[in-house]
Amino acid sequence: MSKKQNTGEVTEDIGTDDKTTLVQGGTFSERLSQASEIPPSLVMLVGPAGFVGRQWALDGEDTIIGRSMTSAIFVDDKSVSKSHSKLTVTNGEVHLIDLESTNKTIVNGDPIAPFAPVKLKNNDQIKIGNVLFKFLEEGSLEAVANARLQQKSEKDPLTNIWNKGALLQKGPEAFKRARLLEVPLSLLVFDIDFFKKVNDNYSHAAGDFVLTEIAAVISSELIRGDDFFARFGGEEFVVILFGSTIEQADEIGERIRARIENHDFVYENQNLPITISVGVSQQNDNMKSWDELFARADAALYQSKNNGRNQVTVL
Repeated sequence: MSKKQNTGEVTEDIGTDDKTTLVQGGTFSERLSQASEIPPSLVMLVGPAGFVGRQWALDGEDTIIGRSMTSAIFVDDKSVSKSHSKLTVTNGEVHLIDLESTNKTIVNGDPIAPFAPVKLKNNDQIKIGNVLFKFLEEGSLEAVANARLQQKSEKDPLTNIWNKGALLQKGPEAFKRARLLEVPLSLLVFDIDFFKKVNDNYSHAAGDFVLTEIAAVISSELIRGDDFFARFGGEEFVVILFGSTIEQADEIGERIRARIENHDFVYENQNLPITISVGVSQQNDNMKSWDELFARADAALYQSKNNGRNQVTVL
């Protein structure tokens, strides 16, 4: 390890298989501690739009990579077989197995034989059809950096819930998965009533407070851990309810509406009167895409607003 002067700060060289990474001395111990808790992972380098850069942790269970919506690592690309490859983790070692895929599984340029496990090493490149991944071993500092970048790109910085980009990726995936598994999929879309007046009458800081407070209340009290809650933009929010019927979604929407109406939004000793309007819809056999489901829920939201606000409408 060497030390170099860099604007008065100490940097440290961390050797990797193919390059040296410079880490600020003040953060090295913190990142090293985080890295010790990072499991082996797979990062997509080349693939479908919206998936490049995504990182999947390999948590010890068998992990299927494929085009089937039931695959743990779902890849929406026709060059990938429905069940293309499998990753296994045993005693810290990760092995890759080709499942007789049509377009083969290739590691560092060499095709691997079907059902013959191949032990992976840090920075190995894995080609599955036209999709390229990189393997990162347990404790990789690069995995820490990737996880941070992924979180930053998918989380809304103000409310710390999922952002529009994450929603546009998750929505179509949930739509396809629900159809394949034949389970209900419902959607809530809501926004804050007269939000512009909050900003105009109390300040934009007050508006930010309301947004963060709503996100915190709903996240902690009103939705399940596997529900997907995102800020779509401005004062509009979306909740994907995988496995919930339209009746259950209507009930959840009403519960959220009532909870927000009765919550004390106290900002600088002022109680801000806040309500929301909610639209609810459910996937049906006539819908061909996620966009149709979203448009229907959004239309229900606008009915709530046009009918007087602070209510739930189901379409």
